[in-house]
Amino acid sequence: MRQKNSTSLLVGILLAIAAAISFFPIYLAIINSFKTQGDMFRSFISLPTQISFDNYAQAFDKINLLGSTFNSVVISVLGIGGIVLCASLAGYKLSRTSGKLSRIIFFLFIASMLVPFHSIMIPLTRMAKTLSVQGSTYGLAVVYIGLGVNMAIFLYHGFVKSIPRELEEAAQMDGCNEYQTFFRIIFPLLVPITVTIAILDFLWIWNDFLLPLLMLTDSADFTLILSTNTLFGEYNKDWSLILSALVLTAIPVIIIYAFFQRFIMHGIAEGAVKG
Repeated sequence: MRQKNSTSLLVGILLAIAAAISFFPIYLAIINSFKTQGDMFRSFISLPTQISFDNYAQAFDKINLLGSTFNSVVISVLGIGGIVLCASLAGYKLSRTSGKLSRIIFFLFIASMLVPFHSIMIPLTRMAKTLSVQGSTYGLAVVYIGLGVNMAIFLYHGFVKSIPRELEEAAQMDGCNEYQTFFRIIFPLLVPITVTIAILDFLWIWNDFLLPLLMLTDSADFTLILSTNTLFGEYNKDWSLILSALVLTAIPVIIIYAFFQRFIMHGIAEGAVKG
């Protein structure tokens, strides 16, 4: 018992050290966002001598916080909605359909997860330009749907296997067709994995930089991350202002993750293990 308590104490200490190391950059970003440029360069570790919200006021205006947030929300909502709709239908159908063709299609979706984005970004950009969706927030959301369905299908495919087929047979005996059975019976049971997928994709889409940089051409359509990037000048960088903008950008992600983190681990474990 004493050895077990010592081991638990040691693990707790190591985890506390790891947490402190992980939180240290966040601490630096927050405290320096309240300093002037000069104060930050004099000592970037110390607490600010006087708390000022001037940096946040300037960042709010320079990155067009309301407009950029609206663009990020639109892209995230459309992207997540499309991923959930397409992936849930595909995962359900592939899970319930036995046969070689179904296994091959599922394998292709899984194999596409191994393809790095950097190897397809140039053809993807050219195709988007050819289809006239480049420079559009709605076009960017469609691209996110295409890139995000593979992981979602993998998770849905595994989760559907835990749902008894007898529920579908009972619904069909009551006169439901296949779509009615899915949306009225199956989809409500997929809420745990759907919440997990929605949160993971929100974190991905909200924080993504490279794809919006390739797809969006008008500053009025910029996401929060792209708008923050405009603060990096070629010869001058106001780091206090940049850190303020980054803190504002991270607040929605931190809030959502804090409230829904238990769904993430539970949903991934359920979907992966049962797959």
